[in-house]
Amino acid sequence: MPRLTVRDVLAVSVQPVLLLAVVSVFALTEWRGWEPGTATFLFQFAVLGFLVALEFLIPYDPSWRPDRREWRYYAVYYVLTATAGALAQSVVLLGVSAVATTHPVLPLWGEIPLALLTGSLASYAVHRAGHTFAWLWRLHGVHHVPDKVNVANNGVNHVADVFVSQGSVQLALALVGFSGRAVFGVGLFVVAQGYFVHANIRVSLGPLNHLLAGPEQHRLHHSTDLSEAGHYGSDLSLWDRLFGTFTWHPGREPVAVGLTDPRTFPASGRVLATLVHPWRRSLG
Repeated sequence: MPRLTVRDVLAVSVQPVLLLAVVSVFALTEWRGWEPGTATFLFQFAVLGFLVALEFLIPYDPSWRPDRREWRYYAVYYVLTATAGALAQSVVLLGVSAVATTHPVLPLWGEIPLALLTGSLASYAVHRAGHTFAWLWRLHGVHHVPDKVNVANNGVNHVADVFVSQGSVQLALALVGFSGRAVFGVGLFVVAQGYFVHANIRVSLGPLNHLLAGPEQHRLHHSTDLSEAGHYGSDLSLWDRLFGTFTWHPGREPVAVGLTDPRTFPASGRVLATLVHPWRRSLG
């Protein structure tokens, strides 16, 4: 019988640890009355630090680790992404305040799974649209420029793409009328999953891949071979199963990641050129 190593234990523990962290932070915030926005912000940094450490301990591809220059412009993208996300949430809340439900119909334990499914479906739809329609790809393609996938470049996005994608999810949740507590709980899970699927770590979810998105699937999503890409769900994988965009099978790995034609977008390090590029293309 093969001997278990520390790396083997880490590989199977990552997802359970993240899920336990989501539940714990949600429960503590409810119990101690913490401010949800602050709790989410601190939780995000804790998840980021945890996964960065694992990228050194159990890397999928050591050459995918960001260098110092990449870390610098990844930090710029992180600030832009966080700002756009906050703006999208504010605009949506302002726009739907007149129609949103004041009191949720369901108890919290019933709200959370429905809010998760609703938000996940909205996220899947807008993500797939970003790969389908040329005018949305001009925005979303920014995220696919890096030729490596790691937890740091999860934040490499065009601000308008973040506004559209996160705004769509927030709009769906607000219009259905889910409570702020339910949206907060789902948000913690989405934050953890968003970083987890991008992590450059060698893990395997096994059969759970058919329910939850993971790094194995998301690396395929970033593949330069579009026939194996798919996997538009970043939190749940069931929509990919339902709509025929699930391509993963055990042992399948991308040939390469990045853009099929890198010349169609500026390099990620050219932040200003990246921000104006979508409109230059549409006007050119």
